[in-house]
Amino acid sequence: MISVPIHPGIQASTEEMVGLRRQIHANPELGYEEFQTSDLVAQRLARWGYAVHRGLGGTGVVGTLRLGQGGKRLGLRADMDALPMTETTGLSWASRKPGAMHACGHDGHTATLLAAAQVLAAAKGFDGTLNLIFQPAEEGLMGAKKMVEDGLFERFPCDAVYAYHNEPGFPAGQFGFLPGVIYSSSDTVVITIEGKGGHGAMPHTTVDPIMVAAHLILALQTLVSREVDPNDMAVVTVGAMNAGKAPNVIPTSAELKLSVRARRPEVRAFLRERITAMAQGQAAVHGASAVVDYQWKMPPCVNDTAATDFARQVALASMGEKALIPDMAPLQASDDFAFMLDAVPGSYFIVGNGDGKPGGGPGCMVHNTGYDFNDEILPSTASYWVSLVQAYLR
Repeated sequence: MISVPIHPGIQASTEEMVGLRRQIHANPELGYEEFQTSDLVAQRLARWGYAVHRGLGGTGVVGTLRLGQGGKRLGLRADMDALPMTETTGLSWASRKPGAMHACGHDGHTATLLAAAQVLAAAKGFDGTLNLIFQPAEEGLMGAKKMVEDGLFERFPCDAVYAYHNEPGFPAGQFGFLPGVIYSSSDTVVITIEGKGGHGAMPHTTVDPIMVAAHLILALQTLVSREVDPNDMAVVTVGAMNAGKAPNVIPTSAELKLSVRARRPEVRAFLRERITAMAQGQAAVHGASAVVDYQWKMPPCVNDTAATDFARQVALASMGEKALIPDMAPLQASDDFAFMLDAVPGSYFIVGNGDGKPGGGPGCMVHNTGYDFNDEILPSTASYWVSLVQAYLR
């Protein structure tokens, strides 16, 4: 963990912040079910003097603080939801709910923004409007899109909006900023292959959907290796195949579930066109048919250049060069903060959660039953939020 200056107010509240993070971690709630978490957020914001607004996106919370006569308006976002997983860390603050776990660090995102909110309200060191956005349902349920559709930026206008994600694999406490695309798009495809079932001993009387699915799985792998420009990024992953239950029965249908990712909109659209055509073509060749449910979900997170440069300069001024990840490159993950970035200029950055090396903090990847947010990065991240607000709303 790198050593950087910590805001005195954050330093004084670090123990409380860690306790709050662990409280949220022990009581995870899935998307659109963040009732206890949103109550906790709303109560604390109200106690510190924020105007609290609830209901956007279902369980979303927005806290607004206006100081002085400044006309600038800044939005900061944290996600609150957990994943449908059962935790195996064995920690004293591990999830108390089987089948629900903060395996992506949203407990830490919420705790850091709350800690910064408390310090900013007490210090009153800015001039303008601060909108703190606590978002539900980031994990594939597109809570950000729901908040935007519910009128988030019409009701709470922002000139810029920022968010971050903890990132295992990078040294703890280092910040990564990147203009342009930082996270990829994410779409889900469900392909149902309809054949003709029958006895396993008489395959000639059937149209085997498993065989069609096998051919399609292999064919799909040629999309990235042979049809997408090597200078572009694309991922086509077949994550699930479901078909049949008995060894001597050829089933009537087979189902494939895909995760598809890209950085450029043109590549994203190309993959949709080709996956659909390939599924239908492979099925037709073997006398079957294919129904393609292409779920157009999250676009890439595209950072505004000016907003990103500003955020990076604040980090440089407040923490120094050693706090920055050198040569930051785009990542293959996705986040529905993309919908907020589509609506308002802003920037999404990462904070290293640890790289597993001595002194580098834990490196367990997110979406793993052994993951835990690294409490060591709480003070520096909350301090950065304070610095960013005070710089933007100077």
